[in-house]
Amino acid sequence: MMHRINLKKTAGLFTAAVFVLSAAVTLPAQKAAAKKLPPLGPVNRVPPEPRNWDDHTGWTALFDGKTMTGWSGAPEVWSVADGAIVGSSSEAVPSGTTNLIYKTSQFANFRLRMEVKMEGAGANGGIQYCSHIVPVRDRIPPANPTEEQKARMAKAAELNRKHAAWNMDGYQMDFNYDNRYTGQLYEQSSERGIMTYPGQVVAFEGKGAKPRVVAEVGTAEQLKSYLKKDDWNEIEIVADGHTLTHMINGHVFSQTIDTDPEKMASSGYIALEIEGPGTLHILHRNIYIKKLP
Repeated sequence: MMHRINLKKTAGLFTAAVFVLSAAVTLPAQKAAAKKLPPLGPVNRVPPEPRNWDDHTGWTALFDGKTMTGWSGAPEVWSVADGAIVGSSSEAVPSGTTNLIYKTSQFANFRLRMEVKMEGAGANGGIQYCSHIVPVRDRIPPANPTEEQKARMAKAAELNRKHAAWNMDGYQMDFNYDNRYTGQLYEQSSERGIMTYPGQVVAFEGKGAKPRVVAEVGTAEQLKSYLKKDDWNEIEIVADGHTLTHMINGHVFSQTIDTDPEKMASSGYIALEIEGPGTLHILHRNIYIKKLP
């Protein structure tokens, strides 16, 4: 037996269903529209505070200004005087290339601040970070070395053996008395050597890719004008994941983006380095660190 379809009834049910569905869909929107929100109005930008080097809120001191508690280095090289850690070298007591290592802990993702002063034309130093203590490696002598070169290499090798406990590899913010290299990134005990010169932003990707300059932050002469010779310079290093930024006296000197999976270092020791001929002193004070998330 055939049943007749009541088209009017069916149409009515369909209309009701559409109405219910439409109401269900629009209800959240209606509620949101009914909620009164304040007008946006003009954007009131809060300007950042000016640079304040002396504000140490949230920072941790790594040097108490009186002792080398937490630090380890050759006692004939490193001392404390007038609130500063002093690295010294002379013809009578040469330092060679050696480090004073903060051995209390290792650090990853941080801002590191200190003030540095250099005395003596041969003064050459640096700040090691994300670095590690490694065995001393012998250097390959030049072809047909002179007697003077042989004597110099033998003396350096003797000092390296004497200071083997403080031999390191890793990132170093470099500085020297004539400011030729000050602010660059040098990788100690590594084939990469000078990674980023002052004034450059350089990316290291590894896997056969050559390092590439991706930006410039200033000329060598411009950056030198920010430095204070025979005086204290305010140094800050930001090591945040793969990005390493070097700043001096409130100016960016270099930045390195190191994503080389085989060579980049995310954590390690902090240390102070000294080397150079003649009589020299490298002074460090107000050493603070702030951990980043």
